[in-house]
Parts: sequence; structure tokens; C-alpha cells
Amino acid sequence: MEIASNPQYVSIVRLTTSGIANKVGFCLDDIEDMKVAVSEACTNTIKHSSDNKFSVEYTIFEDGLTIKIVDSGKGYDVDTVDKPNLKEPKESGLGLFIIQSLMDEVDIKSDIDNGTIIKMTKYLGVDN
Repeated sequence: MEIASNPQYVSIVRLTTSGIANKVGFCLDDIEDMKVAVSEACTNTIKHSSDNKFSVEYTIFEDGLTIKIVDSGKGYDVDTVDKPNLKEPKESGLGLFIIQSLMDEVDIKSDIDNGTIIKMTKYLGVDN
């Protein structure tokens, strides 16, 4: 689905994620984790993208769900993102850490001037 880069629409992605994850068979805790991860990914996309839209793609498979957030914005160098200092957290910079903590697999690809893809996977019955 294609979404306007407007923070008001993040709730639509959260609701869609919740509905799909429920149909796949995830427990409530896993669904809540996915909703938080998707919110963080969408918020990062909206905040850092120069594009006015982004897409969300869901892939359902036998034992899980993959959610891919794609924008064609300005992109960034993934290798330059530092791990946050959890002893002295800042107001921003925790988004990717939160996503990686809540999902079983996270793959981030970004190209300067060509956008970013955040691919997040959660498996049924796997504890983080």
C-alpha cells in the first residue's frame, strides 16, 4: 500500500499490521511489538525522507510475516548510524534500535539520493 508521508497516517499502517498479524496467528504481545516497530519505521521514513509518500508491503508466509517500508527519499549511510547509549538516552536516535529489539530479523538498505528499505520479519512462536 502507498501512504502519504504524513504522521497522521501512521495509525492506518499500525491498524493494517495488527489485522494482518492477527490473521496470521500472532499473539497479542507479538502484534503490539510489530505495531511499535512499524510505527518507528514509518516515523523514520516520514522524518528523514524528502519524498511525499512511501509504501508498505506485507509478505505472509507459513511461520511469519515480513513488513517492508520503502521510500524513494534522500537515503543515508547505514554504516554511520551509531548504537544508542542506553545509559544516557537521547530524545531521538532510538528508532532503529527499537525496531531491531522487537523484530526477529531486520534488514536496512539505503542509498544516498535513492531512498531506504526497512525489511522487518517476525516469526510465529519465537521469543526475542
